[in-house]
Amino acid sequence: MTNPSDSSSFKERLRQAWDASQFVSLTLSVPEAAESDLRKIKVRPVLLKRGWAFSIVRCRRTQELTTNLPPDGAVEWISREFSAGWREAHLFTLGADFKFRRASGCVVKERKSRPTFTQAPDSSHDKEQPLRSAFGSEPFLRRLGVTNPEGQPRPGMAGKLRQIVRFVELLGHLMDAWRTDAEKPLQVADMGAGKGYLTFAMARAFEMRGWDVDIVGVEAREELVEAGNALAKELGFARLRFVHGKIGEWTPANGLDVLVALHACDTATDDALFHGIKAGAALVLTSPCCHKEVRAQLAAPEFLSGILKHGILQERQAEIITDGIRALALEGCGYDARVFEFVDPEHSGKNLMLAAMRKKKNAQLISFPSDELKIVMREFGISRQRLVELLEKTAS
Repeated sequence: MTNPSDSSSFKERLRQAWDASQFVSLTLSVPEAAESDLRKIKVRPVLLKRGWAFSIVRCRRTQELTTNLPPDGAVEWISREFSAGWREAHLFTLGADFKFRRASGCVVKERKSRPTFTQAPDSSHDKEQPLRSAFGSEPFLRRLGVTNPEGQPRPGMAGKLRQIVRFVELLGHLMDAWRTDAEKPLQVADMGAGKGYLTFAMARAFEMRGWDVDIVGVEAREELVEAGNALAKELGFARLRFVHGKIGEWTPANGLDVLVALHACDTATDDALFHGIKAGAALVLTSPCCHKEVRAQLAAPEFLSGILKHGILQERQAEIITDGIRALALEGCGYDARVFEFVDPEHSGKNLMLAAMRKKKNAQLISFPSDELKIVMREFGISRQRLVELLEKTAS
C-alpha cells in the first residue's frame, strides 16, 4: 500500500524502528544530482565500546567513506539528507520493510511490505574497525598506490583495499584459532607475492598482534623483488624480505609455519599447496585462479550431461571440482580444509579462499589418495590433477 505524506513520516519511521530495537539497515539511493559521484548511502547500527551508533557509509564510484553518529544525531542527519538530495530510501526492520519515494515538493510515498530480516544481523563493530582504520593510513599502502595521502582508496583501488583488509582479518581469526605458543619466530611465506600488497599487510598485521614472525615474499619477477626489498628497508620492516623464485621451486631454509598463495594461476596453486605440505606448514591459505587442467579433461557423468552441455556451466563445474579435489587432498594429508568466499563477488571474480589447518604436528599421508577422492576423479573423467600427482609420488 502506498500512502502520500510529507518527509516527516520518513523520519518518524526511522525513530520508531530505532526505539523499538527493530532497525536493521537503511539505504538511500537515486541521487537527485545525476552528475554526482555519490551513488548511495548505507546505514546500519553498530555497537561500539562507547555504546550504540549508526555506521554511515557514503558509497562513491571509486571509494567508500564511513562515519559513525549517535542515534539521535543520526536520525536527524539521515532525514535531512533524504529530503535534500535523494529520491528513494529503503528501510529494513524486523517488523516490516519500507520503501520511500520522494516526489515533487515534500510529498513522500511510502510502501510497506513483509520483512526481509526476522533476526538482527551481527552488529559488532569495534573488533574490525580499528584494523580498517589503521590499514587505511598505512604508508606501505600509499607507496604501493592503493591509498591516497588521506588514507582513502585511489580510483579503482577500493576493491583491492577491501581484499587486503579482509584477508588480514581472516588470517587473524585463523591464527587465533591455531593459538601456537612457538618459542622461535614463525616462518611465513607468500608465494607469488607480486608487488607485495599482502606480504606487507601480513607483516604489519603480525606486528600489530605482537607475533614474532619472519616473512618472505617469493616472486619470479626480479624488478618486483628489488622494489619490495627497497620499500621494506625504507619503511623499517626488518623481518620482511623478498626473494627471487618460482612457486614450487623455492625452498625455505627453516621450514614453514604459514604458506600463502593468492591468485596463483592454474596448477601453480597446486605447486604452492604441495610446497606448504612438504615444508610442514601448519596453516595454508590459497585463493585459486584459473582451472585449466581439469577443465580440459572434464567429462560430465551421464545424469549431468544435459546440465553441463553449456560452456559457462562446465567452466564453473571445473572450478568446483578442482577446488573440491584440492580440499580432499589436503584432508588426506591431515589437514582440516575449508572453502569459502573471502570477498564479495562484486570486488573480485576470484573470491574463493581455500584454507587448511594441520590437525596434528607431524601429519603423514595415510593411504593416499582416499577412496572418496578416487571416486570423484573417476566419475568426472579426470585422469590427472597436479596436487594429487605430486602427493602420490610422495606417498609411494
